[in-house]
Amino acid sequence: MVFALIGFGLDLGILYSIKGEVKSAASAAALAAANQLIGTDASGVAAGNAALATYDSGTALNNRYYFHGFPIGQTTGTLISSVDGPVYYATAADAIASSTPTGTEVGPAFAHYVRVTVAAQTKLLFWSFLPGVSDRTIQVMATAVAGVSAPLCQACGIEPYALAAINQGDPVDFGFTTNVTYSLYYACTGAPPPILPGGGILVPYVLLNRLDPNATVFADEATQAYRDLAGGLPGNTDSTVACFRVNNPEMSWVSAVVAACSTAPVAPIVTEALCGLDTRFESTVPGSCELIPSVDLLATAYQPDTDPTFTDVYNDYGGSGRRIITIPIIDVINPTGVMNVLGFRQFLVQPQFGGTNIAAADTSGRFLAMYIGSVAPVKQGRFDGGCGISNGPGKVVLHQ
Repeated sequence: MVFALIGFGLDLGILYSIKGEVKSAASAAALAAANQLIGTDASGVAAGNAALATYDSGTALNNRYYFHGFPIGQTTGTLISSVDGPVYYATAADAIASSTPTGTEVGPAFAHYVRVTVAAQTKLLFWSFLPGVSDRTIQVMATAVAGVSAPLCQACGIEPYALAAINQGDPVDFGFTTNVTYSLYYACTGAPPPILPGGGILVPYVLLNRLDPNATVFADEATQAYRDLAGGLPGNTDSTVACFRVNNPEMSWVSAVVAACSTAPVAPIVTEALCGLDTRFESTVPGSCELIPSVDLLATAYQPDTDPTFTDVYNDYGGSGRRIITIPIIDVINPTGVMNVLGFRQFLVQPQFGGTNIAAADTSGRFLAMYIGSVAPVKQGRFDGGCGISNGPGKVVLHQ
């Protein structure tokens, strides 16, 4: 009796160990895949590769199931495991509803959720000694669903540019049109600058204040603006430095002066921010950016997008997402007063028409950007707090 109880306890411990490992593996693969879903046809390949990397023993990212450390997806002696997925869905309900394909799957361009199932088989030590048991093999299965959360009330790590809503009565797109490339220019007074080739509509933007007065590394203003636009706001324990929040008042970056449109060029801080944005297209430092402190060192920290070409339709964009910027949409551009955040929306920064980078030295701070809505997940943020929005980007979370 004692021997049987010890054996049962040992086998039960093995089952719990395997269950925990395969659940962790499924969750890691689903989360990794969902983070790559940016609303393009090419994102499915990136999502599949990201999921594979979590259990591929050829990478440093893989998880290993069971205490023998055998790779998931391979057969080793009496230990067998397999991976099903990622499978893509448009809604969390469809992804959770069935453990087998039901016809609700969608292509990567329309997917916001992924499902991954990991199954593991092993032979238990004492199972076959029980009456009526002829096979010691047992299978343990775990399924994970990951995808975007509810719209974020607070978005962190995004870019400190802001556009005024074209139509505040439109809660979905704020008057912007998907797949339309806009000619953005730094806000100024008087007759606006000419439209850039390839951009159909002129829209002014402002640089919102995210100067960190307590920074000790890369503390100068020019470098902070460069970093903010090269990779989004850096992490910080102070959310007012690292994040934006819906319904919160914002102010312009003090040195990003709004002058007369006929005055050239824009304030230096506007150019320095554009220099950071340019890292999304190239590693070479433009001549207009060489006076930024530590720029040669900083430029190596940011990888260019894998697709720097002009895109007519967003689904056809084949890049890594580096050209996607998530920015606050505000009620009105008020260079010297308060501007209220209405929500967050995303744009694909376009190169100069016919080129493969942007003109950081543009005297009006102009660049091209295609409106894409809320297709890409944001890395960090909060969706609680009752900010009253029903549209906007979310972050990737586990749903099952």
